[in-house]
Amino acid sequence: MVLDAFAKASNIVFEDKRYGFVAETTVKGRKVILLKPTTFMNLSGNAVRYWLNSEKIDESRLLVISDDVALPLGAFRLKGSGSNGGHNGLGHIQQLIGQDYARLRMGIGNDYPKGGQVDWVLGKYSEEDMRTLQPSIDMAVDIIKSFVLSGVNITMNQYNKLGKK
Repeated sequence: MVLDAFAKASNIVFEDKRYGFVAETTVKGRKVILLKPTTFMNLSGNAVRYWLNSEKIDESRLLVISDDVALPLGAFRLKGSGSNGGHNGLGHIQQLIGQDYARLRMGIGNDYPKGGQVDWVLGKYSEEDMRTLQPSIDMAVDIIKSFVLSGVNITMNQYNKLGKK
């Protein structure tokens, strides 16, 4: 949802390419490539590694956006590196390229019945939940722009205090 919002705000569209849907734009003259992997989530490192190598992008310029059931709906955290936090997609990326890349974790909450995590993560949000989530999605678009222009440290200092719920 974050990348779709960024693409819409940038007036660009995704194309079906190798390992994912890809869109390209610039932010104040800096090239930005958006990737929505079409691999299984726990194999998303294949898509990330392919596009990093194909576009000759250093891991320090990578920002991965993921859901996080450990964060309340609408909360977010930006980190410059670190563990995968139990997220299988981040774990696979880490396995293939290491853990020195930035990640923006978007809180989706954990208000699902026992055994219902897959349906919760892949399901649709209610209108009420979207009212909670939409401001964070809009903020994430700004975070991407800041990351591109200012890097992870300045962006963390500017936005992480706003993402606590």
